[in-house]
Amino acid sequence: MKPTPADRHLADARRHLEAKRFADAAAVCRTLIARSPGVAAAHELLGEALEQQGQSADAEASYREALRVQPDRPESLWGLSCALRSQKEFAAAVPALRRLVEVTPTDFVGWHNLGTTLHELGRTDDALDALGRSVRLDGFTAGMSRAAIATVIPGSPRADNAAVLAARWAFTADLPHTPCPAPPGVPDRPVRIGYVSSFFQDRNWMKPVWGVINRHDRERFVVHLFSEGPADAIEHGYRPDPRDHFHDFRGQPNEVVADRIRTAGIDVLIDLNGYSRTPRLPIYAHRPAPVQVGWFNLYATSGVPGIDHLLGDADVIPPTEEPHYSERVTRLPRCYLTYEVTYPVPDVTPPPCLGGSGITFGCLAPQYKVTPPLLDAWARVLQLAPTSRLVMKGTFLRRPQNADWLRHEFTSRGVPADRVELDGPAEHFTFLQKYAAIDVALDSFPYNGGTTTMESLWQGVPVVCFAGDRWGARIGASMMRNAGLPEFVAADVEGYMSLAVQLANDTATPARLSELRATMRDRLRASRLGDVTAFTGELEAVYLTALS
Repeated sequence: MKPTPADRHLADARRHLEAKRFADAAAVCRTLIARSPGVAAAHELLGEALEQQGQSADAEASYREALRVQPDRPESLWGLSCALRSQKEFAAAVPALRRLVEVTPTDFVGWHNLGTTLHELGRTDDALDALGRSVRLDGFTAGMSRAAIATVIPGSPRADNAAVLAARWAFTADLPHTPCPAPPGVPDRPVRIGYVSSFFQDRNWMKPVWGVINRHDRERFVVHLFSEGPADAIEHGYRPDPRDHFHDFRGQPNEVVADRIRTAGIDVLIDLNGYSRTPRLPIYAHRPAPVQVGWFNLYATSGVPGIDHLLGDADVIPPTEEPHYSERVTRLPRCYLTYEVTYPVPDVTPPPCLGGSGITFGCLAPQYKVTPPLLDAWARVLQLAPTSRLVMKGTFLRRPQNADWLRHEFTSRGVPADRVELDGPAEHFTFLQKYAAIDVALDSFPYNGGTTTMESLWQGVPVVCFAGDRWGARIGASMMRNAGLPEFVAADVEGYMSLAVQLANDTATPARLSELRATMRDRLRASRLGDVTAFTGELEAVYLTALS
């Protein structure tokens, strides 16, 4: 059949796209659309050309027009979902992805993207179902889907410790299993310790790490920092010591990084990334150091061959759960995370409830921690404490459709929209100022806050939490107990809700919070949670014991 003028335009547009001449492709598509607006492929290719030029909102409009012309066109559904994901409009992307996998149920990439997008909404269980479907379809995304499953499963309401271990073993199954060598003994020279992180530049996140590194005994330990970034990117936290060694391994493959660690003669290697940087976990399977330890950012077993020891505490890892860990568990005498704040933060302000407006609850955790059971609990608290309200703030809420979706989640649970304030992200200092509008923070579950809890406490705001069924669900309990605030730790989710309601309805709460807020930073400095010096000594003793 002889090609039509429309066919020739479409072929020209595709050639331009293949040659990365995106502006030319867009021009051809617009010419065709002006002549024949009912050609779905023209709108679709225009969307692709616009997306490639970073014009995601315009691309979204083009894909929607293609779908208006030809509903359920798989290529247009795919393009629409990509344009929405590029804009971080995750709530709007989910329906497009759901329709895509309904139309093409063997699209393993579509299932993978649906899973990762659902995770952004806090729909972790649904995300695991979609990612599992991608794995079973056995396409090129299967490995990525296993990595995603291993990353998100500790925050799944239905998962347990056995499921977490199984998911992480499935992800690490192809890594080399180098046997754990016998401890080499403590050398008769200063011990060389190496910390590995891709995030040394993140001042708010690295508070617990810098507190320790700054206090290491440089007469007994030589500190090496293995960083996926330059030293000059670290603006706050680290106090450089001329005896330290800094290694920038940006862009280097894991085998080369392992060789650099081996060449440095590291005795004890400490991973600070965990599953926040899954591509770097294979470093430890290459066994670059005789003793390798997981600390700071692991809140479940790693399942990684080569990570010999895992550092927790008695609150987060009870002895009965050790069979679900691939590492040897070491419990530190206090919370496994202590911290200090060494960068500019807002002053502590009086609690807003002193104005007589009722208790304002708040949660500044990322949206992926806000699961359906958590929303159910918050809705129940707001219903039983009718003068209270809730404040949420974060990157997810930058996009209007995300905020509308979350607002509907509350109204569908019987919470009027005016009882919940949804606020977008801000520069970190301004972000922390939001605590001035919060009386009491509500911890997320089953994936508790870590940095969020530290920052809430430092701004004078106590955190209601409970001791859950896994490490990630007990971080808040460990922190609050070690901060000397056990009265904010409930036994279970029912107790969590009851405690929040009690605080909201008790007329003595404003005065109690006012006194607590005024003294919080001094209390923290004097607490086990704030005693970084003692913690560093305990950590150093663990390193020496592991070598012995």
